[in-house]
Amino acid sequence: MSEQEVSQRIKRPKLKKPRIKVPKKRRRLKYIAILPSIVTLMNGLCGLTAIIFASKGLDMAWKPQLLPKVNISFFALAGYMIFLGMIADMLDGHVARISKSTSSFGAQLDSLCDVISFGAAPAFLMLKLVEAHTSRLQLENFRHILFFERIVYFIAIIYAMCAIIRLARFNVENTEDDAAHLSFAGLPSPAAAGMIVSAVIFQQDFLPKIMESPDSFLRAFELITIWVLPVISLMAGVLMVTRIPYPHLMNRLLRGKKSFPTFLLVVFAILLAIWNIQLAMTLGFFTFMLYGIIRWIITRLIPKKPQLSS
Repeated sequence: MSEQEVSQRIKRPKLKKPRIKVPKKRRRLKYIAILPSIVTLMNGLCGLTAIIFASKGLDMAWKPQLLPKVNISFFALAGYMIFLGMIADMLDGHVARISKSTSSFGAQLDSLCDVISFGAAPAFLMLKLVEAHTSRLQLENFRHILFFERIVYFIAIIYAMCAIIRLARFNVENTEDDAAHLSFAGLPSPAAAGMIVSAVIFQQDFLPKIMESPDSFLRAFELITIWVLPVISLMAGVLMVTRIPYPHLMNRLLRGKKSFPTFLLVVFAILLAIWNIQLAMTLGFFTFMLYGIIRWIITRLIPKKPQLSS
């Protein structure tokens, strides 16, 4: 028998044809919760309006005809719009839970609006305010001012990028468990924006009211605020992407019974906000930022007690 005949008689295994995977059809979104979505979109609208107001510059002020005594700079007005966005951001989650209409669409929409209100708007506001003040300085320090403005541009970009990264990380790690919404990993983006916004409102709306007579100390403090504002923005941006735990104040305060000192602290905060909202915002946001850092340092320095095995 020849080799060709032997090779023909040997049964060769049949090659299996590769299976072609048919891509699954993407699930379409058919139903949307109207009320929580509208509240969330109000957050994004406030952020966009803040950007528009901040672009008008330092030389313009808002003077409504119905309120002739009101004279607010557009920078301060942009800060108040971001603050309104924070209120809308706090309400949309509670509205969704009350109406039992929580969904992944609402979570994604909330993060996208947060990018505008607490990422792009505070960075642009800080940039335009510092730019407006540095343009008024003398031309003798032109080189130093140009170098400082480049640093401010870089800090604004860092803050915006950190806000985007922080919100994207939150979407990936977020769960529907109620216990997961009692704390944050890193400074929340509304609190980071609040640090910048409160400093701007304090400098634009609070200081002019108490500076009826020219005072060199207050004028110097106003300039210091402008130079320190980029540092505050950089600090807020870095804290957003850290793992320092921060409590969710609204969820912690609204759930269950609280101690009497906590009740007094809440009453004091409300009275301070009624008496002077600008000062209350500044103290509140910076105290919250420092609380997380100090608490994190203490937990790192003090070793945990070993649990006794039974």
